[in-house]
Amino acid sequence: MDKVMNCSKPLWFQKTGYEEEMYIFGITTENLQKVWLKEFFETVKAQKPTFLALHCQECGGKSLESGVTEVKRFVKELMAAQELKDYSRARVYIDESYESPERFTALGCFYFIHDSLKNVLEYNFEDARFHKVTGKEIRSIKQCKSPMAQKEKFPANFFEQCQWSRKGFIRTRWSLSSCNFDLVNVHLFHDAHNVVAWKESPSYYAGIRRKAMDFVLHRISDEQHEKLPFFLFGDFNFRLDTRELFEHHLCYNTKLETITNSNNEVDKIRYREIGNDQKVILEVEKKSFNFADPNIFQANNGTSLLEYDKELGAFRDQVDEMEITFPPTYPYSEDVHHAKQYNTTRCPAWCDRILLSISAKHLMAMPKDKREEEEQENDENSIVYDNIGPNVCMGDHKPVFLSFRLPAGKGNPYACTCRCCVVQ
Repeated sequence: MDKVMNCSKPLWFQKTGYEEEMYIFGITTENLQKVWLKEFFETVKAQKPTFLALHCQECGGKSLESGVTEVKRFVKELMAAQELKDYSRARVYIDESYESPERFTALGCFYFIHDSLKNVLEYNFEDARFHKVTGKEIRSIKQCKSPMAQKEKFPANFFEQCQWSRKGFIRTRWSLSSCNFDLVNVHLFHDAHNVVAWKESPSYYAGIRRKAMDFVLHRISDEQHEKLPFFLFGDFNFRLDTRELFEHHLCYNTKLETITNSNNEVDKIRYREIGNDQKVILEVEKKSFNFADPNIFQANNGTSLLEYDKELGAFRDQVDEMEITFPPTYPYSEDVHHAKQYNTTRCPAWCDRILLSISAKHLMAMPKDKREEEEQENDENSIVYDNIGPNVCMGDHKPVFLSFRLPAGKGNPYACTCRCCVVQ
């Protein structure tokens, strides 16, 4: 069986600072890269995947000019890493259409194949055939079309307030030991204004993300190419339903105050305790979220708040997800001394996810039974869905990964399932 590890890594060079030397609260981006890679390699070492897929969003951060240099340095270090010396085959796809805002997605896809894994093929979307993967290649995507990777940016009218937002997806197609599937790197739209997100349930922004998600699912299931199982992972920007979260969980015994601007629009809300103290429990502005007890998002990994994580519900008939047991992945402090704390900019949420089609879930080798948790961890078919670097600064997002086993030829009735196709 082939062991696969999918990893989503968003916003890995988000910079703040000034002049030429950029810092993220006391750590240079170069040092942040070292910390990030250290945690990443430790996860790879622990999971021992034979096929490793890494999806990145906002490659290079917000500054295009300095970001290009950062991306090249990251790619160079990753490709030459001693920790990946047994992965002699690799494919890297970087969107480099920097000079075309209407096309640029800032997405990057990295795929590494262990020497022990045989029969690995990659799909060419132009000739509609699978081709054997050999050697290491770094491929630039400067137009919408590329033979081995399909890139598409969302239409500008999806989010008219931010038409040049770098949001879209890249799809690649793979065959591992005659098991065929798609890998899709996706970045959906963010919440631009906290108060606007609070006004409706579901929010205005959730509606935009739903439209973008529909767009992706339609594109990867069109009739131009055979429909295959798929893994969809990246920064979905899914947010908690803040209207219901505030009223039914965080601020259920409080009084709401609204503050309007000169246009008589609500641009600030405040929840106070009912009583003599009238303590402010929560105050929210466009890019500010201050809650009196932020530990609630870490308690029991924040899982009591998952009932307000509703955006995926509209697609449950098409995609699934393994159980979430890790804390919200965004927005973490970029201060290295407070790496486990959240920024006071947004309500914490599980933005970074790994989703899979119903057919893809059937490909995965499942644990043999519902034994004790400790015994299941030793099962070669154990499935791990977790975050990376929980105790260190990884940027404002925590990467997540999914590790599982993929039986040779599963889902392909014509595949050879003899021992030569099985890789431990």
